[in-house]
Amino acid sequence: MRSSGRNSGRGNHRGAGNSRDDRQQRRGTPRPEERRYDVGGSGPGAGDQGGGARGGRGSAARGGAKGGPKQGRPQGSRSAPARSREYEAHAEERNRERYAGGKKAAPPRTFPGAEQEGERLQKVLARAGYGSRRSCEELIERRRVEVNGRIVVEQGLRVDPQHDEIKVDGLTVATQSYQFFSLNKPAGVVSTMEDPEGRQCLGDYVTNRETRLFHVGRLDTETEGVILLTNHGELAHRLTHPRYGVKKTYLAALQGPIPRDLGKRLREGIQLDDGYARADHFRVVEQTGKNYLVEVVLHEGRKHIVRRMLAESGFPVDRLVRTAFGPITLGDQKSGWLRRLSNTEVGMLLREVDL
Repeated sequence: MRSSGRNSGRGNHRGAGNSRDDRQQRRGTPRPEERRYDVGGSGPGAGDQGGGARGGRGSAARGGAKGGPKQGRPQGSRSAPARSREYEAHAEERNRERYAGGKKAAPPRTFPGAEQEGERLQKVLARAGYGSRRSCEELIERRRVEVNGRIVVEQGLRVDPQHDEIKVDGLTVATQSYQFFSLNKPAGVVSTMEDPEGRQCLGDYVTNRETRLFHVGRLDTETEGVILLTNHGELAHRLTHPRYGVKKTYLAALQGPIPRDLGKRLREGIQLDDGYARADHFRVVEQTGKNYLVEVVLHEGRKHIVRRMLAESGFPVDRLVRTAFGPITLGDQKSGWLRRLSNTEVGMLLREVDL
């Protein structure tokens, strides 16, 4: 009897007394085999409609069209659509209003001056050699950068490198493709970029440069020391113009003894063939017996000016070295070495001549 009851319960899947069938009915969900073949109605025999079990495969067998109620579910079960018709109508109306008349939505302004043309400030600073873009952003955050006289307080400002004045720590930034070098000119080198006589000249030290450079002022052939090379024409012009009075510092080796009033005489002026020449500063740096090393500072740039002044005073020069041109000093730079000026040095040069 037990064996018969088990077999009858297993064969009659809709029969009373089957606890699994009762739970399925209470939940309102069909059994797996009913979900698979029920394509037309909710009755037990609906699987035979529309071509039988094989015809039941398709969109209806998988629950119907997207957004519609699933087939085979009892009435009253919940089935929320992905998008209602009201939502689609509202979205269409909103898009029609937004783009009416061919108008396009303006992009949001993410920083002051976004409507301007130009380059971002941190990019310009990075190209000028102030480090990575992140490092340049930190300069801006620390309020060390100003544009056209105003300190920049926000990131992303766009500038025109050709027209805007950009400064870091009060020093002008060279934003164009300018190059600035300092050469420790050896004795015997001619202060020209080319020499038709084939003598050694300044151009021999910059033959591998892509941009044409020219020298700022001159040094006598036998005079050593700092001479500047650049492709910035306006800067070179101002550095040598008497109006700006850029000072040059020289060390001269003399034979003594030197009178105490020599410095006073040089500062008051020495009469030369082409007029008076005055030194801005004079001091004795070193003395070894009769050998003296003196420092002379002056802003004039006439030919052989230091040699002529000292010779007229009775002290011919044995050796002459220019140790500084404005703020650019010789330091420990070796003879014949060419070095690129730092951004700080370039900024000091520009400030020296009001650029």
